[in-house]
Amino acid sequence: MKFIVCENPHEFILKEKPMPEPKEGEVLLKIKRIGICGTDIHAYGGTQPYFEYPRILGHELAAEYIKGNAAGFEPGDKVTFIPYFNCGKCVACRNGLTNCCVNIKVFGVHIDGGMAEYVTIPEQYLLHGHGLDYDELALVEPLAIAAHGIRRANVGPNDTVLVMGAGPIGIGLIQFAKIAGAKVIVMDINEYRLNFCKEALNADETINPLHDDVSIKLAEITNGDMANVVIDATGNRNVMNNAFNYISHGGRFVLVGLQKGELSFSHPDFHKRESTLMSSRNATIEDFQYVMDCLKTGKIDPKKYITHRAPFTDMINEFEKWIDPKNNVIKALIEL
Repeated sequence: MKFIVCENPHEFILKEKPMPEPKEGEVLLKIKRIGICGTDIHAYGGTQPYFEYPRILGHELAAEYIKGNAAGFEPGDKVTFIPYFNCGKCVACRNGLTNCCVNIKVFGVHIDGGMAEYVTIPEQYLLHGHGLDYDELALVEPLAIAAHGIRRANVGPNDTVLVMGAGPIGIGLIQFAKIAGAKVIVMDINEYRLNFCKEALNADETINPLHDDVSIKLAEITNGDMANVVIDATGNRNVMNNAFNYISHGGRFVLVGLQKGELSFSHPDFHKRESTLMSSRNATIEDFQYVMDCLKTGKIDPKKYITHRAPFTDMINEFEKWIDPKNNVIKALIEL
């Protein structure tokens, strides 16, 4: 079978190896769609934490069930799966926080992932497709990350949410914040994406830091209150550090984006607001189930932001184009 490996930063190679055989407790899947995400881009660029090379990337996946003994699944079923393999024993797992397991192995990050024609996974992470198609199933995982971030922030109808970064995760954050009834302000330096968020996602306001003083514009929009929920989906340290100035008194700052360095902020300013700072990592089964329900009921239509596609064997040639901002990529899928 064919697979694509990231040998080193900025180096993808197409290779072949024997098709894997599932062990006891595992299932064999034929990969049908692979979503390209920020983790893949950071890994390719050499800026992804928790990462070693070479690595087969890919964890936003839709697949066909081929064989195994998973209860309730039949060959030919459309499936996806939770790509965060947990130990089930650590303090996080014992408390139901499997998304931040002490010994977590994320498919395509800590272990080889789904940029391959076939994969085997532990059957416990398998999810029924519930009538969703392969495009939709490939987007369940990134949407679950966004849903988890909104749940962590406890967003409700009285909140004004500033989403920083209008990439695929940011788009999910916007949609779930709107479902929760919040007013949503989107910040990005890509005017195409900002327009998309206004027109397709009904974002209430947008801010472009290339043209606006963010603090002043945010104060104008909120009548001086600022945002009582600020969520980072950029993974950019400067953006994160500056965002401490955007939080309202009593507000929450949620880090969904990830970067390698340290954050710094004024403790007195943070303290006087009685601010809350939290991270949001991965997602849980509850988030996956919620996302799939939203997809089935039409609350979210992810297909409108799939902008680019390529066959599996063309991905290496297309990847540099997909990460070039001038090509206006919102979401790219690999098709098998």
